[in-house]
Amino acid sequence: MTQSYLRMIAVLGLGRSGRAVCTRAQSMGISFVAHDDRILETGATPPDNISLTAPEDWPWEQLDGLVISPGIPHHHPTPHPLAAQAKVAGIPVMSEIEFALKTGLAARFITITGTNGKSTITALIGHILSEAGCDVAIGGNLGKPISALPSLPESGIYVGELSSYQLETTPSLVSDCAVISNITPDHLDRHGGFDGYVAAKKNALLSVRVGGLACLGAGAPLDKMKTEVSSDITCLRLDISSLNSATKAVLSGINNNALSGPHNTENIVAAILVCQALGVDPEIICKATNSFTGLPHRMQPAGKSGTISFVNDSKATNAEAAARALESFGSIWWCAGGLAKKSGISACLPHLASVRGAFLYGESAPDFARQLDGLIPVNVTDTLDDAVRAAFSGAVADTTETTQTILLSPAAASFDQFANFEARGEAFCAIARELICAVSGGEAAPHA
Repeated sequence: MTQSYLRMIAVLGLGRSGRAVCTRAQSMGISFVAHDDRILETGATPPDNISLTAPEDWPWEQLDGLVISPGIPHHHPTPHPLAAQAKVAGIPVMSEIEFALKTGLAARFITITGTNGKSTITALIGHILSEAGCDVAIGGNLGKPISALPSLPESGIYVGELSSYQLETTPSLVSDCAVISNITPDHLDRHGGFDGYVAAKKNALLSVRVGGLACLGAGAPLDKMKTEVSSDITCLRLDISSLNSATKAVLSGINNNALSGPHNTENIVAAILVCQALGVDPEIICKATNSFTGLPHRMQPAGKSGTISFVNDSKATNAEAAARALESFGSIWWCAGGLAKKSGISACLPHLASVRGAFLYGESAPDFARQLDGLIPVNVTDTLDDAVRAAFSGAVADTTETTQTILLSPAAASFDQFANFEARGEAFCAIARELICAVSGGEAAPHA
């Protein structure tokens, strides 16, 4: 492990990333002070026996860095007062990933980002590398913080899902491979608009070392980035038509229901390209991809009753993600709603050909209903429970289709009725199990 120049840091925010930083700092003999606004406001007990220090008592003149949780703004729309104070004092504001890099993360690094699809790509690459016998650990925005991952030898591989927030505050990132799956408007307030969001994502591309690999999806922002790629790295697109024969041969041998839909084909292509670049045998890539069970809440099979299947895509928190799900099935009874993003549901409107009806709930239901009016049948309900039951009743009554899908793909955040998208997905799966078990011959999926 390399020697860190960090002797004293401050940690702002004690969520999972902040706690991981404190634990890593303690293990390395790095002094730290910590603060969390919510703990201070609620009077709750700090986690993991971490002592809080009031910012006015921080040894500001001794601080080598401020490690900030990704949910705390450091620039837009208004910087947290402590981030602003650190900037004035010339103290670097960094992510927990930057802290890990500066404290001896020596193995190879694969960076995965994008508006949608990054979690599936990250998990799939990790699964393939593990099946290939590599020393691999995955984390970041998915799973454990990078600071909490085990130490790997230099031949090992970290696969990191990095959000736009994290990419903005990780200037030391050097990637052997980087994937940007797609870029559509998201988190615009935090980046001062779409240009700022694109610039944050571009940091993944800029991190690729000489001789490394960049994989870019479709869309105008990534088309532009392709023209700006340095000649000393390889840049490939996640486009089937552009693949070489060897990659197409691997892709042709993959048949996994957990990775259905054209968007997942792009995710698979990204994983193949990265693993090929790392020297993984094509047969292992194919076999491992076919054994991948998928991630909870991302196009997750949630059970089946006769010809009616339930699919939990609760992670589709924006319309672009939901649009991809709507392209993936034949006859769809669509459950959507929640706390809508600024872009609303417009990205879904060109992809309604297979939708038999929309069952809307939550805060966004009236606006979604207005946009869908005249395009497909719409049923507005109060809760997710009501929406799923109404969708199931419609599917049961419809005898014209041989296979039907009750699809939760909300196109909105969960925070109006649920703590997070995981809780929403678990609620959907529970409702599905109840409905399935009430019907003879139903086959309920395991718990999410």
